[in-house]
This record gives sequence, structure tokens and C-alpha cells, in this order.
Amino acid sequence: MSVALPERRRLPLVARLAPDHPAYELILAAHDAAIAAGSPGYSDPLTGYFVFTAAEHWQRGTCCNSGCRHCPYAAGPRGPSGREVSR
Repeated sequence: MSVALPERRRLPLVARLAPDHPAYELILAAHDAAIAAGSPGYSDPLTGYFVFTAAEHWQRGTCCNSGCRHCPYAAGPRGPSGREVSR
């Protein structure tokens, strides 16, 4: 995708990563570090599973409908404040 990932789309959907999740800040830090490093994803700090970043999904250009934690295409409240974010 030629358009850069909007900053507001980096935040995970509340339904997929609740702000009160015990590792919320740790997960966001791992996500942001992966984006800064240009990595396609990161190792989840709790499970060790590989998780794609919002930037990697954005580069793909479409939603895969797999319920990804950092999907930049899905609609709904995002981030710690739980506000709705438009594209």
C-alpha cells in the first residue's frame, strides 16, 4: 500500500486487546519496537506467539478477516481510551 499507516491505526482494537489487559503496555511496547525496527511482527511477551504489526497488515492492503490484534482495517474503539477511530 502506498499510503503510510495512519498513526491512529497503530492502536489495537479494544475488543482484541483490552486496555486493562495485564500486559497491555508491554504488548504495545513490543509492537512499537517492531514497527520502529521495520520488522513484520514481534513475539508476544506472554505467549511467545508471533504477532504481525499494524504496519505489516497495512502494507498487505486488505483485511484477512482472521481477527488480528493489530488489524488497521477493522472498525471499532481503539487504544487505552477506547474511542472510536475512523479511517
